[in-house]
Amino acid sequence: MPKEVTPSAVYPAGTPIPTAPPLPAAPHGTPNLPPWRTAAPPPPPPTAPTTPPPVAAPDPGPIEHHVTVELVYPEQPEPEPEPGRWERLWGSVTGFVSPWKAVGALAAAVIPIPWTGYSAAVTWAYMTSEAREMHPAFGYALAAGAFAIAVRRFVQRRSLLALWATAVTLFGFVGAADWFDVVVIITGVHR
Repeated sequence: MPKEVTPSAVYPAGTPIPTAPPLPAAPHGTPNLPPWRTAAPPPPPPTAPTTPPPVAAPDPGPIEHHVTVELVYPEQPEPEPEPGRWERLWGSVTGFVSPWKAVGALAAAVIPIPWTGYSAAVTWAYMTSEAREMHPAFGYALAAGAFAIAVRRFVQRRSLLALWATAVTLFGFVGAADWFDVVVIITGVHR
């Protein structure tokens, strides 16, 4: 529903409409003004400054700046020669395990146990080869599992006993392995 319009003023017919207040003057210099607009008069010219000019300061005296540079070069030591391949290999091995520990662990792994005639490494290799006779996967699983446990123990403790166990289980892994397994894996042909 439309709203009702209430007029603010009613002019009867034939009466003149009151004149509107005059429009403000347009800024000076506005181009293309309509006839009912007038332009503002031009602004008054700027007045000259009444303040006296500043007095120039006297010239400062000469500025002297002295710089002393003393270059001190550090002594360059002669670079050490690059280690060779065998020195790097020996350094990495001896950084991981001391040589006397390695020799002692290998000797303890291959020296025969009294009253048996067999060493610990040979006994473990025999056990893994027997497990391989049941199934090749049993031999590999037994040898690899024991070797992984021994290596983990050695990495954690770095003791002579852990190194001995690592040497024994490494020889046991050799007892479980057969070179013909590579042919079986690649071709699928058994003996």
